[in-house]
Amino acid sequence: MVPHLTTALSGALLELEKRILNAMPSIEHWLRSAWQEHSTPIYASADLRNSGFKLAPVDTNLFPGGFNNLNPEFMPLCVQAMMSAIEKICPDARGALLIPENHTRNLYYLQNVAAIAYILRQSGMNVRIGTLIPEIDKPTEFALPEGGSLLLEPVVRMGNRLGVDGFDPCIVLLNNDLSAGIPDVLKNIEQAVLPPLHAGWATRRKSNHFSAYNEVAEEFSKLIGIDPWLINPYFETCVKVDFHERVGEECLVSHVEAILEKTAKKYAEYGIREKPFVIVKADAGTYGMGVMSVRNPDAVKGLNRKQRNKMAVVKEGMPVSHVLIQEGVHTFESINEAVAEPVVYMIDHFVVGGFYRVHTGRGTDENLNAPGMHFVPLAFETACSLPDYKANPDMIMNRFYAYGVVARLALLAAAIEVERTAPE
Repeated sequence: MVPHLTTALSGALLELEKRILNAMPSIEHWLRSAWQEHSTPIYASADLRNSGFKLAPVDTNLFPGGFNNLNPEFMPLCVQAMMSAIEKICPDARGALLIPENHTRNLYYLQNVAAIAYILRQSGMNVRIGTLIPEIDKPTEFALPEGGSLLLEPVVRMGNRLGVDGFDPCIVLLNNDLSAGIPDVLKNIEQAVLPPLHAGWATRRKSNHFSAYNEVAEEFSKLIGIDPWLINPYFETCVKVDFHERVGEECLVSHVEAILEKTAKKYAEYGIREKPFVIVKADAGTYGMGVMSVRNPDAVKGLNRKQRNKMAVVKEGMPVSHVLIQEGVHTFESINEAVAEPVVYMIDHFVVGGFYRVHTGRGTDENLNAPGMHFVPLAFETACSLPDYKANPDMIMNRFYAYGVVARLALLAAAIEVERTAPE
C-alpha cells in the first residue's frame, strides 16, 4: 500500500523528477564531493511534502524516533550504513551506549530504541541502553508491543567517561533530543557523543537549518537547471515572541503577509490555483508541538487563549520565544482518503528507507505531526536508490528516488548547520 498523488497539478513535479532522473550521475557525483567536505550526522530523518508541483523538506530530525516503522527488508541497508558511520567516527569502537528519550510510557517509541540497538549490534557493536530518568535507579525491563523486551539501565559517570554498570563504551549515541536542556552528566565527557550536544533542541534552531538548506538548494538547482522554489519553502523568523503577552505580533503579521505574497506570485507563475498558506512554528522543538497553519495575516493577531497556550510552549514545557514562519507546502498524497507525507530515514549519508505519516483527521494544508495524532506508518515498498530511467517518472521507484535526493539535500544542510553552530 503506497499513497497516490491525488492532484492534477503534477506537471512541474513530473518535470522536476525527469530532471532528477536524467541528472542522476551528476547528482551522485555532486553529493559524493559534498560528503568529502562535510561530516554527515550519524542518522537523520526528513519530513517531505509533495504537492504535485513542489517537493520540499519541511523538517529535519537529527534524533529520529521511527526506525521501527522501516521496511524490515531494508535492514541490511541500515546495518551497512551504520558500519560505514562507525568506521569513520571511531574505527576501533566496540561498545556503544544508547541514550533514549524519557518516554517509557510510549512503548512504540521503545520499539524504535530496540530497532536502533539491533542495527548497532548487527554492525558489530556491544550495546547497552542507558537512561537519564532519575526514577530508574536499577536495571529495569520493559515489554515491547511487538514482543521481546528492552532493558534500561541508569547511566553512570566515571570521571570524564559515561557508561552503565560494568560497561565502558567507546561511543555515546543519543536518541534524546535534549529539549529540556543538556544534563550535567553529558557535559565534558571524552567519548564521542553523537549527534553532538549542540545538535539538540536546547541550542538548535530550525532557522539555522533552513538557512543552510537555502544554500544547498541554490547550488543543487543550478546543477540540474531548475527553479530552487520547487524544492525549497520560503521562511522568515521572529525573535522575542511571547504568545501569552502578545509580544512580537507585528513581526509575525508582517512575515506571514510577505511569505503569502511571495508564494502567491509563484503560484501565479506556475498556474497553480491552490490558496497559499503559511506554517507558524517554534524555531526549536519537535513532536509537532507549537505549530499552526495560517492562511491570513490577521489570523496570528486574533488567537484565542487555547491557541495561545498551544503555541506558547513545546516539549518538556519549554517556552517559545523564537518562531519560524515557513511557506506551507500542500500534501496531495493520500491513502484511503487520508492525507499522507513521506518521511525519509538516513544513516551516515545513505538513505535506508522511510515510511508515510498518514493522518485521518488533518487536511492537505495542515501539520500531520500533531500531538495525539492517529497515524499509520506505511513502510516504503522499494528503496530510494533504485530508479528506472526508462519508466515514467511518476512510477513508485522513481518518485522514491526523488524523495531520497531531496532528503539528502536536507541531510547535507544539517551537516553544514551542525558545523557552523559548533561551540568554539
